[in-house]
Amino acid sequence: MKTKFTGVILLFTLLNLSAISQENYRPDSLREKTINVSGIAEMEVVPDEIYVVVQLREYDKKGGGKTDIDAIKNDFVKAALSTGIPEADISVQSYQGWDGNYWLYKKNKKKNPDLKASITYQVKLSTTKKMDELVQRLDDEATQNFLISRVSHSKLQDFKRQLKIQAVKAAKEKAIYLAEAIGEKAGEAVTINEPNEITVHPPYPMMANMKMRGEVAAMDAGQQEANIDFKKMKLQFEVNAVFSLK
Repeated sequence: MKTKFTGVILLFTLLNLSAISQENYRPDSLREKTINVSGIAEMEVVPDEIYVVVQLREYDKKGGGKTDIDAIKNDFVKAALSTGIPEADISVQSYQGWDGNYWLYKKNKKKNPDLKASITYQVKLSTTKKMDELVQRLDDEATQNFLISRVSHSKLQDFKRQLKIQAVKAAKEKAIYLAEAIGEKAGEAVTINEPNEITVHPPYPMMANMKMRGEVAAMDAGQQEANIDFKKMKLQFEVNAVFSLK
């Protein structure tokens, strides 16, 4: 009786598998026809968040003695604040030499008598004009490097959302006119992959080992850079989508 019952279960299972197999197998003429397309959307925006890195270092005065790092730090912060830069947009990126540990500083100073402490700040600016104002107020002797590390935009996430939507719409539009070219009609979306971001960053200008005021003054005198915005960021999204064909 048990063997007979097992045989019934096995037969039922085989019938189910056969039904599933027939369900999945369809002649080409009965399979759903689809069209696979891509859509692209892009835009260029002028950054309103410019991150600059400023490296400051102790230096020897011409008349003798040294301008220490504390005085340099205070002067830098005052200069930045005087241009209207919020204190929250000024941060310390790194600190070398004197970091409050007098014993370690003394030890390093003994090994290297010419050791001079340095500090590196990151400052967020809204325009190139603000950047020029900051450069004009910096201590040329203390400033070792001034470079743009990256740029962004305060509405970047909104722009990305808009571009993703536009990319999907572009894919749908492409599916419609390609289907019409062969006498078909594009129907509902079968799959839509999340758009891939392709961000192209422009090369950033850099000033190093400066006598910066002279360089900026020369630019202003030439009038070439006076009214030109910062290089634009290019945002691009590409999406792949599959639509049914009717």
